[in-house]
Amino acid sequence: MQGERNPVGSSRRTRPTTPGTPQRTGAGAEPGKRRGAVVAALMLSMALAALDSTIVSTAVPQIVGDLGGFSVFSWLFSGYLLAVTVTLPVYGKLSDTFGRKPVLVVGSALFLLGSLLCALAWNMGALIAFRIVQGLGGGALQGTVQTLAADLYPLEQRPRIQAKLSTVWAVSAVAGPAVGGVLAAYADWRWIFLVNLPVGAVALWLLVRHLHEPQRDTSGPRPRIDWAGALAVFACGGVLLTALVQGGVAWRWLSWQSTTLLCTGLALVFLVVVIERRAAEPIIPGWVWKRPTIAAVNVALGALGLLMVAPTVFLPTYAQSVLGLAPIAAGFVLSVWTLSWPVSAALSQHVYRRIGFRDTALLGIGTATLVLLAFPFLPYPGSAWQPTLLMLLLGGALGLFQLPLIVGVQSTVGWSERGTATASVLFCRQTGQTIGAALFGAVANGVLASRLGDAGDLDTVARELGTSAAPEATRRAVADAVHAVYFGAAGAAALAFVALLVLAPRRFPVLKESP
Repeated sequence: MQGERNPVGSSRRTRPTTPGTPQRTGAGAEPGKRRGAVVAALMLSMALAALDSTIVSTAVPQIVGDLGGFSVFSWLFSGYLLAVTVTLPVYGKLSDTFGRKPVLVVGSALFLLGSLLCALAWNMGALIAFRIVQGLGGGALQGTVQTLAADLYPLEQRPRIQAKLSTVWAVSAVAGPAVGGVLAAYADWRWIFLVNLPVGAVALWLLVRHLHEPQRDTSGPRPRIDWAGALAVFACGGVLLTALVQGGVAWRWLSWQSTTLLCTGLALVFLVVVIERRAAEPIIPGWVWKRPTIAAVNVALGALGLLMVAPTVFLPTYAQSVLGLAPIAAGFVLSVWTLSWPVSAALSQHVYRRIGFRDTALLGIGTATLVLLAFPFLPYPGSAWQPTLLMLLLGGALGLFQLPLIVGVQSTVGWSERGTATASVLFCRQTGQTIGAALFGAVANGVLASRLGDAGDLDTVARELGTSAAPEATRRAVADAVHAVYFGAAGAAALAFVALLVLAPRRFPVLKESP
């Protein structure tokens, strides 16, 4: 790789291996035919994780009609999100300790078990509990798939596999609601979960049969698992994310519930720091934040998760409420960024090979900032092609931003640290999305309340606009609310830009691949 140079010298030596670390990279250990089967398994696993985050949404009316529990149905999504997010760092560390294959196999099996149990659920409480089981497996799928992709390919070829995974995620994000709607309308909502079983079984079979990781050095002391740290991280993340997800929805931000959860979460943060500093093999090691490159990417991708909430959550409401589009057309306005994102990601390698990982990401997030700032200045009410064009540009900018950072971070660490580093950046992105949903939801509701008085609630207004003609004042209030959210998203993009510019070295310290 010519774009990045190792600052410690021209030899670009790898860090010393630790006991249990493979002595060869995955790329050298997998013949081409076998590697192709493993890549197919990774793509199927990624499709499962991506579909599951969107396919349930269109079947909610049927699920509630069958099981009841309308007041708590949002936990079908929140419970899954919480489980995925808080387990990412745990699975990352376990994959560095015991290998990618056992973690991915166990995670896939857990995800499939959760899918089967969801299909058999007898009430809403049981379905929520089984969705959490799914999420416990989904955390392994998301983090380990990305890590294993980096193991299988040398640095020069990693953009190819990462672009494939981005394409799978994009297609699944677009297809998920449609597939869910078809199954709910013409079959039964339980098939939304049952379809995971044959797809997951094929992926699991391919992994077991074709994935053979390099021989591990077992001569050293037996690795110790930081179970106390894992439990503390899980509890801390669960409490804080619950406070963010439910605050302003299930209860007011200044209520005793929010105060109790936030104070408990902060106490658990202190407990995690104490446990991890004393652990021999911590789940979240200190080097994740002490190395400038990884720390900068963590902050930048956390900001990415934050800004992604603006289009994914609020743009469909804007398209239907302000532009007057039908739900399908509104979905298309959003989906166009899933077309430009993977294309831009695939082409990003030609840019960062010339100017480096950091500067390529700066170019992408700088462009994204301008696109997000342009949205509030669209004419009112405007035409559908205008936000569609902006979303197309935004997808291209973010593809140029995210992929170089993930590939760059994975290339600065050895095998024994790659799972932890990958899980770290994905965890920050997931956490950013959770914080963004809470923060921007409060911003939108605040603007609506100031414009409409007691009637200002984005969800209620959106439902009313979808069923009947709305007063002009209401449409303008929704436009103002979404514009405020996009200003906030532009601020998050600017934060990512500054974090990379100030914290990240201009040339990432890329390690030489093991022979």
